[in-house]
Amino acid sequence: MTEPTLIEAAGGVVWRPGANGQREIAIVHRPRYDDWSLPKGKLKRGEHVLVAAVREVAEETCVRAIPQFPLPRIRYRSDGSPKQVNYWAMVADQISTFQPDSEVDGIAWLPVPAAIDRLTYQHDAELVRDWAGRPAVTGLVLLVRHADAGARWSERDGDRPLSQRGEADAAALCRLLALFDPDRLVSASVRRCQQTLAPLAERCDRSIEVGTVFDELTNDPDAAAAAVRAYAAAGNTTVICSQRTVIPPVLARLTGDPDRDWRTEKGDGWLLPYAGERPIAAVPLNTQRVRR
Repeated sequence: MTEPTLIEAAGGVVWRPGANGQREIAIVHRPRYDDWSLPKGKLKRGEHVLVAAVREVAEETCVRAIPQFPLPRIRYRSDGSPKQVNYWAMVADQISTFQPDSEVDGIAWLPVPAAIDRLTYQHDAELVRDWAGRPAVTGLVLLVRHADAGARWSERDGDRPLSQRGEADAAALCRLLALFDPDRLVSASVRRCQQTLAPLAERCDRSIEVGTVFDELTNDPDAAAAAVRAYAAAGNTTVICSQRTVIPPVLARLTGDPDRDWRTEKGDGWLLPYAGERPIAAVPLNTQRVRR
């Protein structure tokens, strides 16, 4: 017998500051099952899991949430078919008046112990415990490689613009990066890096700062890594666009893992959620899922 197709879903552990310094998380009530669960929903065809997670959280809770890092996937069977839910830790950014509907008719913001007690499913409770045991994120950096710019020029290569494909991929990358609502956009000086961030700058109404430390010609990974740490220490969300040979040694220094394969495709990149002086993870963005 053929195994039923895997159902992919996405959702979030969404938190906000609560009383007495406690964090509160959002859980939802579904009348169809009469249960309390974490907000989640199925992916649309071709949808990136992170896009789906933010969308489903907004639809079920009326909260615009900013993702911080991925949590362990949960797998179980739903109506006889295997189901995988990709969860992200998210911080509430804009909370609108909750609108109940036939799928979700209630929301509760609860401190972690109370949320764990009320959640219907053990796997949801375990996920909340996992999230609560991790260090709080103090800054986010997204380090990306420029989109396609065709063949390298023999002279004045820094002036090489994005190709038509590169422009499309930059727009797709922008849709993903915009979910993080970045405070700063930093680009290597070459034209193709600045063009890669241009759609994001327009969408988020941010200017693009030029950081020559992220240029291949500068060739100083220690200085580039120090710059990334400084952006993270500022407590903001920063998007940095750099080049092929710069990104791997910088990531190796930031993570202390020189043996990992840090090669990065054009128009792709990495999420670095910081807790203090070091990133707690280096998460591949896998932007191919948002290229249409």
